[in-house]
Amino acid sequence: MATSNSLSFGEGRGEGLYVIKIGGNVIDDSEKLHHFLKAFADLKGNKILVHGGGKMATKLAAEMHIEAKMVEGRRITDIETLRIVTMVYAGLISKNLIAQLQMHGCNALGLSGADGNLIKATKRPIQKIKSKTDDTFLEVDFGFVGDLDDNSIEIKNLSKLLESGFIPVFSAITHDGKSQLLNTNADTIASALAVSMSKNYETSLVYCFEKKGVLVDIDDESSVIREINPINYKDLKAKGIVADGMLPKLHNAFEALNKGVKEVFIGKADDLNELVSRGFLGTKLTK
Repeated sequence: MATSNSLSFGEGRGEGLYVIKIGGNVIDDSEKLHHFLKAFADLKGNKILVHGGGKMATKLAAEMHIEAKMVEGRRITDIETLRIVTMVYAGLISKNLIAQLQMHGCNALGLSGADGNLIKATKRPIQKIKSKTDDTFLEVDFGFVGDLDDNSIEIKNLSKLLESGFIPVFSAITHDGKSQLLNTNADTIASALAVSMSKNYETSLVYCFEKKGVLVDIDDESSVIREINPINYKDLKAKGIVADGMLPKLHNAFEALNKGVKEVFIGKADDLNELVSRGFLGTKLTK
């Protein structure tokens, strides 16, 4: 068993890999981020970090008088917004994370999907979404948003980085292979990486954010749901306990499990050590 300061993969796991996604709310808190990165650096074995963007891109866009465009509550990535998120996600945030990880002896590389052709996305086509005010459907162009499929991850090149001892740290920026950068949901990137790499590794997917896990009561940190399977997931959705931003996260998690990922955990970034030590804390998703 690993100590609280130095974790390792359990016996019988074979050659394992952790794909860990850190949420934007943690990135916005320098103290919590520092604590998380130290725990991540201490995690032994193969690992990949995927990070969101936090509030920095929104703040910078406002300072540059670039208006956030929303349709039915969903963000549009126009060319100006793409430039901002690329600068912030793949630039400032990425290099800040890398510098802190290097301080902790973690030989990390800050990457976008374009680097090494590691993540190739497809620009999202115009979609029809239902209006929140009536029964009509709207045609929405989400702009420079990238969607992933089962062939998006360049497994060979990414495996070479891991075998060479590097720790890949991905921002939410991908590319289409035709010189166009795209903004892709970080949760989706983490899930796609875990699924693809599960062909070569026993892969665990970990979503770290500001809450203790999936909660029955969003305001009660003690109401963690310790395990979610497809059956009680339907019940939790029907009762409205799981809703809003947690729905796509859980959808990605169950997709990953169905496509070969060994286990999925959701929990607080502060609890990374305990979260991955056989799931002592947080929420574990099972088939």
